[in-house]
Amino acid sequence: MAKDPLTKTKDIRATVDKELGFDPRVEAKDITVRNINGDVTLTGTVPSYPQYLEAAAAARRVAGVTGVHNHLEVALPGSNYRDDVQLTTAANNALAQNVTVPDSVEAAAYEGDVTLTGTVTYGTQRAAAEAVVTGLTGVRNVIDDIEIVYAADPVDVDLNVQEALARSALVPDDSDVKTETKDGIITLTGHVRTWAEHDAVVDAASMAVGVVDVRDNLEITG
Repeated sequence: MAKDPLTKTKDIRATVDKELGFDPRVEAKDITVRNINGDVTLTGTVPSYPQYLEAAAAARRVAGVTGVHNHLEVALPGSNYRDDVQLTTAANNALAQNVTVPDSVEAAAYEGDVTLTGTVTYGTQRAAAEAVVTGLTGVRNVIDDIEIVYAADPVDVDLNVQEALARSALVPDDSDVKTETKDGIITLTGHVRTWAEHDAVVDAASMAVGVVDVRDNLEITG
Protein backbone atom coordinates (compact mmCIF):
# COMPACT_ATOMS: atom_id res chain seq x y z
CA MET A 1 0.00 0.00 0.00
CA ALA A 2 1.32 3.44 -0.92
CA LYS A 3 2.14 5.77 1.93
CA ASP A 4 0.01 8.87 2.36
CA PRO A 5 1.72 12.27 1.78
CA LEU A 6 1.89 13.05 5.52
CA THR A 7 3.71 9.80 6.27
CA LYS A 8 6.15 10.42 3.39
CA THR A 9 6.81 13.93 4.69
CA LYS A 10 7.58 12.57 8.16
CA ASP A 11 9.83 9.87 6.69
CA ILE A 12 11.95 12.34 4.71
CA ARG A 13 12.28 14.71 7.66
CA ALA A 14 13.23 11.87 9.99
CA THR A 15 15.72 10.47 7.47
CA VAL A 16 17.39 13.86 7.01
CA ASP A 17 17.62 14.15 10.81
CA LYS A 18 19.29 10.73 10.93
CA GLU A 19 21.71 11.62 8.13
CA LEU A 20 22.72 14.84 9.90
CA GLY A 21 23.26 12.91 13.14
CA PHE A 22 25.23 10.22 11.31
CA ASP A 23 27.62 12.65 9.59
CA PRO A 24 30.65 13.20 11.90
CA ARG A 25 31.36 16.53 10.19
CA VAL A 26 28.12 18.07 11.46
CA GLU A 27 27.04 18.96 14.99
CA ALA A 28 23.32 18.53 14.43
CA LYS A 29 21.93 19.19 17.92
CA ASP A 30 20.88 22.76 17.08
CA ILE A 31 19.55 22.04 13.57
CA THR A 32 15.83 21.87 12.82
CA VAL A 33 14.62 20.11 9.67
CA ARG A 34 11.38 21.00 7.92
CA ASN A 35 10.08 19.20 4.86
CA ILE A 36 7.25 19.83 2.41
CA ASN A 37 7.00 17.18 -0.30
CA GLY A 38 10.77 16.74 -0.54
CA ASP A 39 11.57 20.44 -0.28
CA VAL A 40 13.75 20.58 2.85
CA THR A 41 14.57 23.66 4.93
CA LEU A 42 17.36 23.71 7.52
CA THR A 43 17.22 26.24 10.35
CA GLY A 44 19.18 26.71 13.56
CA THR A 45 22.90 27.13 14.16
CA VAL A 46 26.22 25.38 13.51
CA PRO A 47 29.64 26.35 14.93
CA SER A 48 31.54 26.69 11.62
CA TYR A 49 31.11 27.50 7.96
CA PRO A 50 32.28 24.05 6.77
CA GLN A 51 29.49 22.55 8.91
CA TYR A 52 27.02 24.97 7.30
CA LEU A 53 28.00 23.58 3.89
CA GLU A 54 28.16 19.94 5.01
CA ALA A 55 24.70 20.05 6.60
CA ALA A 56 23.17 21.00 3.25
CA ALA A 57 25.23 18.33 1.49
CA ALA A 58 24.01 15.71 3.98
CA ALA A 59 20.39 16.68 3.39
CA ARG A 60 20.86 16.42 -0.39
CA ARG A 61 22.12 12.84 0.00
CA VAL A 62 18.75 11.66 1.29
CA ALA A 63 16.47 9.90 -1.18
CA GLY A 64 13.32 11.88 -1.94
CA VAL A 65 14.87 15.28 -1.24
CA THR A 66 14.28 17.51 -4.27
CA GLY A 67 15.37 20.86 -2.83
CA VAL A 68 17.38 22.17 0.13
CA HIS A 69 17.05 25.67 1.59
CA ASN A 70 19.94 26.30 3.94
CA HIS A 71 18.91 28.94 6.48
CA LEU A 72 21.44 27.87 9.11
CA GLU A 73 23.46 30.53 10.90
CA VAL A 74 27.11 30.12 11.80
CA ALA A 75 27.52 30.85 15.52
CA LEU A 76 31.28 30.90 16.03
CA PRO A 77 32.67 29.92 19.43
CA GLY A 78 34.46 32.84 21.08
CA SER A 79 37.81 31.10 20.67
CA ASN A 80 37.36 31.06 16.87
CA TYR A 81 36.69 34.77 16.49
CA ARG A 82 39.07 36.80 14.31
CA ASP A 83 38.80 40.51 13.69
CA ASP A 84 38.60 41.85 10.13
CA VAL A 85 42.33 42.50 9.79
CA GLN A 86 43.32 39.07 11.12
CA LEU A 87 40.86 37.21 8.92
CA THR A 88 41.71 39.25 5.81
CA THR A 89 45.41 38.53 6.33
CA ALA A 90 44.79 34.81 6.93
CA ALA A 91 42.61 34.54 3.82
CA ASN A 92 45.08 36.29 1.52
CA ASN A 93 47.97 34.23 2.89
CA ALA A 94 46.02 31.03 2.20
CA LEU A 95 45.22 32.15 -1.35
CA ALA A 96 48.87 33.03 -2.01
CA GLN A 97 50.03 29.59 -0.86
CA ASN A 98 47.68 27.69 -3.18
CA VAL A 99 49.23 26.92 -6.58
CA THR A 100 45.84 26.70 -8.31
CA VAL A 101 44.71 30.21 -7.36
CA PRO A 102 46.20 33.04 -9.50
CA ASP A 103 47.70 36.17 -7.95
CA SER A 104 44.79 38.22 -9.31
CA VAL A 105 42.44 36.90 -6.58
CA GLU A 106 42.13 38.83 -3.32
CA ALA A 107 40.10 38.47 -0.13
CA ALA A 108 38.56 40.98 2.26
CA ALA A 109 36.78 40.15 5.53
CA TYR A 110 34.02 41.94 7.39
CA GLU A 111 32.52 40.50 10.56
CA GLY A 112 33.35 36.94 9.50
CA ASP A 113 32.15 37.31 5.91
CA VAL A 114 34.99 36.79 3.42
CA THR A 115 34.52 38.34 -0.03
CA LEU A 116 36.66 37.09 -2.91
CA THR A 117 37.33 39.39 -5.87
CA GLY A 118 39.56 39.42 -8.94
CA THR A 119 39.73 37.45 -12.17
CA VAL A 120 40.58 33.87 -13.15
CA THR A 121 40.72 31.96 -16.41
CA TYR A 122 38.88 28.80 -15.38
CA GLY A 123 35.99 27.86 -13.13
CA THR A 124 38.24 25.38 -11.34
CA GLN A 125 40.44 28.28 -10.21
CA ARG A 126 37.45 30.09 -8.77
CA ALA A 127 36.30 26.94 -6.99
CA ALA A 128 39.81 26.43 -5.59
CA ALA A 129 39.88 29.97 -4.21
CA GLU A 130 36.59 29.46 -2.43
CA ALA A 131 37.69 26.10 -1.03
CA VAL A 132 40.93 27.61 0.30
CA VAL A 133 39.18 30.14 2.55
CA THR A 134 36.16 28.03 3.49
CA GLY A 135 37.93 26.17 6.29
CA LEU A 136 39.75 29.11 7.87
CA THR A 137 39.07 29.79 11.53
CA GLY A 138 36.72 32.75 11.94
CA VAL A 139 34.86 32.43 8.63
CA ARG A 140 31.07 32.74 8.84
CA ASN A 141 30.34 33.04 5.13
CA VAL A 142 32.15 33.18 1.76
CA ILE A 143 30.97 35.58 -0.96
CA ASP A 144 32.52 34.66 -4.31
CA ASP A 145 32.64 37.71 -6.62
CA ILE A 146 35.52 36.39 -8.73
CA GLU A 147 35.04 36.88 -12.47
CA ILE A 148 36.06 34.33 -15.09
CA VAL A 149 37.68 36.00 -18.09
CA TYR A 150 38.14 33.72 -21.07
CA ALA A 151 37.55 34.33 -24.79
CA ALA A 152 36.06 31.22 -26.37
CA ASP A 153 33.80 30.29 -29.25
CA PRO A 154 30.30 29.44 -27.90
CA VAL A 155 30.18 26.37 -30.14
CA ASP A 156 33.44 25.10 -28.65
CA VAL A 157 32.20 25.77 -25.11
CA ASP A 158 28.97 23.87 -25.71
CA LEU A 159 30.90 20.97 -27.23
CA ASN A 160 33.25 20.89 -24.24
CA VAL A 161 30.28 20.66 -21.88
CA GLN A 162 28.54 17.94 -23.87
CA GLU A 163 31.73 15.87 -23.95
CA ALA A 164 32.20 16.35 -20.20
CA LEU A 165 28.65 15.14 -19.54
CA ALA A 166 29.18 12.13 -21.80
CA ARG A 167 32.31 11.15 -19.83
CA SER A 168 30.64 11.38 -16.43
CA ALA A 169 29.86 8.02 -14.84
CA LEU A 170 26.99 9.58 -12.87
CA VAL A 171 25.12 10.97 -15.89
CA PRO A 172 23.09 8.24 -17.66
CA ASP A 173 23.28 7.80 -21.43
CA ASP A 174 19.55 8.53 -21.77
CA SER A 175 19.78 11.82 -19.86
CA ASP A 176 17.60 14.62 -21.26
CA VAL A 177 19.89 17.35 -19.89
CA LYS A 178 20.39 20.13 -22.42
CA THR A 179 22.84 23.01 -22.49
CA GLU A 180 22.63 26.47 -24.00
CA THR A 181 25.68 28.74 -24.22
CA LYS A 182 25.74 32.52 -24.43
CA ASP A 183 28.73 34.72 -23.57
CA GLY A 184 30.35 31.83 -21.75
CA ILE A 185 27.28 31.29 -19.55
CA ILE A 186 25.91 27.74 -19.64
CA THR A 187 22.21 27.24 -18.91
CA LEU A 188 21.33 23.69 -17.88
CA THR A 189 17.81 22.34 -18.35
CA GLY A 190 16.28 18.89 -18.13
CA HIS A 191 15.77 16.28 -15.45
CA VAL A 192 18.05 14.39 -13.07
CA ARG A 193 17.08 11.65 -10.65
CA THR A 194 19.22 12.47 -7.61
CA TRP A 195 21.28 15.26 -6.10
CA ALA A 196 24.41 13.23 -6.87
CA GLU A 197 23.48 13.23 -10.56
CA HIS A 198 22.60 16.94 -10.34
CA ASP A 199 25.98 17.81 -8.81
CA ALA A 200 27.79 15.70 -11.41
CA VAL A 201 26.11 17.63 -14.24
CA VAL A 202 26.81 21.03 -12.69
CA ASP A 203 30.43 20.12 -11.87
CA ALA A 204 31.04 18.78 -15.38
CA ALA A 205 29.63 21.95 -16.92
CA SER A 206 31.55 24.30 -14.64
CA MET A 207 34.90 22.60 -15.36
CA ALA A 208 34.66 22.89 -19.14
CA VAL A 209 37.07 25.34 -20.77
CA GLY A 210 35.42 28.65 -21.61
CA VAL A 211 32.58 28.41 -19.07
CA VAL A 212 32.17 31.70 -17.20
CA ASP A 213 29.11 30.76 -15.16
CA VAL A 214 26.52 27.99 -14.84
CA ARG A 215 22.81 28.67 -14.54
CA ASP A 216 21.19 25.66 -12.97
CA ASN A 217 17.60 25.11 -14.15
CA LEU A 218 17.69 21.36 -13.66
CA GLU A 219 14.72 19.56 -12.10
CA ILE A 220 15.28 16.74 -9.61
CA THR A 221 12.70 13.99 -9.98
CA GLY A 222 13.70 12.13 -6.82
